[in-house]
Amino acid sequence: MTIETTKLNFGPQHPATHGTLHIELELDGESIFKITPNMGFLHTGMEKIAESETYTQFVVVTDRMNYLSALNNNIAYSQAVEELLHITIPERTRYIRVMLSELSRISDHIVSLGLSAMDLGAFSPFLYSFQNRERLYDVFEEVTGARLTTSFTRVGGLAQDLPAGFERRVKDALVYIRNTMEEMNDLLGDNTIWHERTQGVGLLKKEEAIAYGVTGPVLRASGIPYDIRKCKPYLGYEEFDFDLITEDSCDVWGRYLVRKREIMESCKIIEQAMERMPVGDVNALQGKITLPEKEEVYTSIEGLIHHFKLIMDGHGHKPTGEVYNCSEAPTGELGYYIVANGTSMPAKLHVRSPSFYNYQAMPEMVEGKLVADMVATLSSVNVIAGELDR
Repeated sequence: MTIETTKLNFGPQHPATHGTLHIELELDGESIFKITPNMGFLHTGMEKIAESETYTQFVVVTDRMNYLSALNNNIAYSQAVEELLHITIPERTRYIRVMLSELSRISDHIVSLGLSAMDLGAFSPFLYSFQNRERLYDVFEEVTGARLTTSFTRVGGLAQDLPAGFERRVKDALVYIRNTMEEMNDLLGDNTIWHERTQGVGLLKKEEAIAYGVTGPVLRASGIPYDIRKCKPYLGYEEFDFDLITEDSCDVWGRYLVRKREIMESCKIIEQAMERMPVGDVNALQGKITLPEKEEVYTSIEGLIHHFKLIMDGHGHKPTGEVYNCSEAPTGELGYYIVANGTSMPAKLHVRSPSFYNYQAMPEMVEGKLVADMVATLSSVNVIAGELDR
């Protein structure tokens, strides 16, 4: 029996497809017979840009991949270059990076929850989530000087130390975040409509999740206990007390629960980092490998020359070889693979972006379901077009 289908373009538009995503649907009535996910329309060529930028210059490009968690991208890239150059960062830098990574994870997760609710018609959780994201952006702005694209890390350290009063501001933000999560749970946790739109929708079984290579909350909501912070600790995550969150429902509801619970675990990690924060430098002392302070650049010829040489000629040590370094970004495993050929620029750079792998599992999750389930499922995957179509 031949099925007569209707073709429908789902996106690109900002509501529901969140930007430049485009999915071709073949429909049998209201049921999805087949979907073809397209990459989108950004085509930024970021990995090619890396070949004409020094290792330091490329930091600013990493912000633009996942602009909802730019700090995580900054830190992951810097870690890869530091491994390539055999650089050891100071203890204080390590703790600051952990704290900023978790603040960025909260910001990403809470917006994802709000947008998922908004896509299904619940507007109040969206307002709660954005209110708290703005509170966190105030913290990022105070620390980095920027809100969205921070460019804060340096190979071997950070742009600057934490400002005075940072700890108090973060503690206040965590109080609001915990209160907001309780309020969002009141709005959604026992909401019958939310349950019906999310439970049993967008199913991705354990075996399927592993086969597609998905990571992050999507994988952990399918019952797979894989979190790089636990399985392959970096930045000293093994020193922190937090739970690896999983759910066994394998659906949109499970992804909601994983992100909600991970926000609370991130709060715990941040508090531990602030309690144990060591004093000291924030930049490695192994030669002139990090950019000097702006004041030094503006007031001394040595600082000016140091800055000029590092930007224009790159690091004095020209590495060779290859390295792959990965971290647990809010959307999953974020890895940087760098091939070095003895110059100040990468010969090749490839990003293992979690959105690319998570997005390709969409046919498995929605084929045979209703068009309305497509919206709920795509929101739960939390695809960021910037890192999908690099």
